[in-house]
Formats: sequence, C-alpha cells, structure tokens
Amino acid sequence: MKMKKEVLDQIKVQIGRVKKAGGFYAERLKDIDVDSIETQADFEKLPFSEKDDLREAYPLGLAAVPQEDIVRIHSSSGTTGLPCIIPYTKKDVEDWAELFKRCYEIAGITKDDVIHITPGYGLWTAGIGFQLGAEKLGAMAVPMGPGNTDKQIKFMEDMGSTVLCATSSYALLLAEEIEKRGVKDKIHLKKGVIGSERWGPKMRARIANELGVELYDIYGLTEVYGPGIAINCEYETGMHYFDDYLYFEIIDPKTGENLPDGELGELVITTLQKEGAPLIRYRTHDLTRIIPDDVPCPCGRTLPRIDVILGRTDDMVKVKGVNIFPGQVEDVLKDIEHASSEYQIFIDHENGRDKITLFVETPLKDEQEIKALEKEIKDKIKSVINVGMIPKAVEIGDLPRSEKKSTRVFDYRY
Repeated sequence: MKMKKEVLDQIKVQIGRVKKAGGFYAERLKDIDVDSIETQADFEKLPFSEKDDLREAYPLGLAAVPQEDIVRIHSSSGTTGLPCIIPYTKKDVEDWAELFKRCYEIAGITKDDVIHITPGYGLWTAGIGFQLGAEKLGAMAVPMGPGNTDKQIKFMEDMGSTVLCATSSYALLLAEEIEKRGVKDKIHLKKGVIGSERWGPKMRARIANELGVELYDIYGLTEVYGPGIAINCEYETGMHYFDDYLYFEIIDPKTGENLPDGELGELVITTLQKEGAPLIRYRTHDLTRIIPDDVPCPCGRTLPRIDVILGRTDDMVKVKGVNIFPGQVEDVLKDIEHASSEYQIFIDHENGRDKITLFVETPLKDEQEIKALEKEIKDKIKSVINVGMIPKAVEIGDLPRSEKKSTRVFDYRY
C-alpha cells in the first residue's frame, strides 16, 4: 500500500517523540536521523519491534510521556516471562473509545442496543474496550465478564441484550447452553461481535444459526490499544481498519521484506496518534493480507481492509518435516459435511516417529458412517496438507469448551 505524505509526517513526529522520551525506542532508533526519513522506502528500512522487546522495557520503558500523564496501564495476556506493560494517556483512552465506537457503527449497532460484554476485565484490554465503545456510542453496556453461564443467560433474558461480545469459544458455549435449555425464544440477541481468536466458517455458522445473530469479526491487540482497531461490515469482504490512527504493512515473516497488497504475510503496525506507548513497525505475528484498493467493498466505505486473521506465525508446528497451521485443518474440515467446528490436535512421539491424532466432533451415531467420516478426513488432510493424521470422531460436546480462547494444538513431543 502506498504511504500517504501525511502518514509519513505523522510517523516522523512519533519517532521524534519516542527518541526524546528515552527508553526502548530511543535506544532502538538512536542512529536514525528523523529528517533523513523522506520516503516510504526510507521508513521501510527502520528496524522492527517485537513482543520480546516490549517485555524487556518492563515496567514503563515504553512510555513516551511523563508518568503524571499516564492514566492507566494494560498488560498483554502472555503467560511466560515478564508482561508487556502498555501505558495509556487520557487521549489514548478517548481515542480507543472512538475507534471502538466506529467498529460498533460499522456493525450496525446503535445507542438503542443493549451490549452484553463477556470478555474479561482487568489488565487485559478486552472487556473494558467493549465497554468504552458502548459508552461512547451511548448504548447500555452490561459488563458481565467471563463465566457463570447461568447468570449470563438470565441477564440476557432480563436485560433484553441485543448484542453479544465474546470470544468465539465462549459464544459457542453460550449458544449450546441456550439451545440445551430451550430458552432461545427468550433471548433477544441480533448481533455478535467476536474477537480474540481465529475461528473457522463452520464455527461461525454454528454460532450464527444457534443464536440467530449476524456475526462480526473484531480485531485488536493490547499493544495497539486493544480490540477495536478493525472490524468487518455486513458484506464480510475483510475487516475495515482506521488509517487515520494506524499504518499497516504486510511482510514476509521469514525475510522481513514488504509484500504487495493481496499477498498473505505478517501484519506489522505503526501507531500514528498513540501518546503513552507509540509503536514503530511492530510485528504482530498475525497472518493476513491487505485487500487491494481496486477491489472496493460493496458497503461503499473507503476505509482500507485486511483479510480475516488466518493464523499466527507462532501457531505453526513442524511435524514430519511439514509446517502445519491450525487454520489449514479448519479449511479442510469446513468442506466435510459431518465434521463439526470443534477439533483438537494431539502430537506425540512413538517408536521414533511423530504421531498426530485429530479429534473431531460429529453428530453421527452409526459406526460405519463414523468410520467413513474418519477415512474422508484422513484422505483430505493427506491430500491438502501432505501429512498423515489419525482422525478420531467424538460426539458433539465431548471436547472441552472454553470461556476464553480454545487450545487447538497439544504438542507432547518435548
């Protein structure tokens, strides 16, 4: 994507700010003369930053403002090493609310809606981001947080919730519970805003059908405000993002070279207006592509778009010399009639060889039909991914459900 002059000017201002502030970016960019950045090509020579870099800046090494200007911190949900602490100024919080409000509006959500929020609150950015956007929009927020499914369903009924905000895993759990309890006629949901994890078309269809809602993918990460920086519209032609706040690049994850619009690669984000912790060329490790401008969205919006997140570079596992992403398995299962959306992959090492077992839920009961399904899955996985897996069909509901993100791959080789 061609960089606009005003975007380059904004980036140069941000680089000047972080260099003046000291801390991580001042060290990383110490040999960079801001005035020497005159073109997009000059910008693309700047070094990347990574999550590990942000961890090393713990606790407030990312701050580009005095501590008295920081009104809040958030932290990424990583489970190893030091957390990434992201400071926010008052303007950052207000900007985030504006971005999220825009996402709700793209999804056709208005101040007359009742927005039921199930993602977690606290250091994680999810719950509070959904709430900020609802309040900016002027809609009623029901800040449930995760868990206590009985209470979730009761509040949906009693408060007349019309919008569900959740991870796809928890949305599926709620959909199944509502169906099981026979209370669908008491639920008033019209839309679901789903984020935080990749989900395939079969899972999308199950949630949409069982809840009777329109579904919208929302994207974001703690390091870059949080959820609310991109969302798809009703035409589902990719996620619109806000280029007055963010500059997106797609790079080859191996070489770091920039890729043309339309090619799949790793998303890199530079923040244009963030005060507390600006990011310069931040590698997200999310796999997507920029949709070319010559493919306009039928909704008429001129906002640029990225495709749905297809996976993460660090989701990849190497088995029998083959690189495997969970998204590849989902793409195979979506075309197999009696394979459900829910699956898990177990990898272990037996007798000197890697062994992959793929558990897939199915509504089938007949033993011969189940064996035929397993053979179909095995053959198609081998054909498409070029690796042998042992499919095991299990009943609907046998695999665990999650109130947060589902774990799809369990690697027991190490």
